[in-house]
Amino acid sequence: MNQRRNSRNRNTRRKSKRKSKTKRKPRKWSIGKARMISKKKYKSLLKKKTVTPKEKKELDRALFVNYCKCIKKLKYNTKDPKGIEYPICNNSIYKNRNYKVPSGIKIKCRDYY
Repeated sequence: MNQRRNSRNRNTRRKSKRKSKTKRKPRKWSIGKARMISKKKYKSLLKKKTVTPKEKKELDRALFVNYCKCIKKLKYNTKDPKGIEYPICNNSIYKNRNYKVPSGIKIKCRDYY
């Protein structure tokens, strides 16, 4: 008899209501405070034909910061038409310097304000 009661209780127990977790907004970082290499080093890295992996990482970071700054300037400028900032910055930062544009760079820039 006790076994029947226990089995019934297991099946008919109500599940406690759990509070649903709210998704937090991802943190946004300031692109103006981003760490940058010096202009002299930046220009020398752009001119170099072969770069070490460490230098490549520094150059990629510097190009990314410059790209995001370019987008920010054009996006909040009322004189330019909406949506034109991406192709302009792609050309000025990457393509004019003969670098391949990284995939998903537009999405990564959203984490910075």
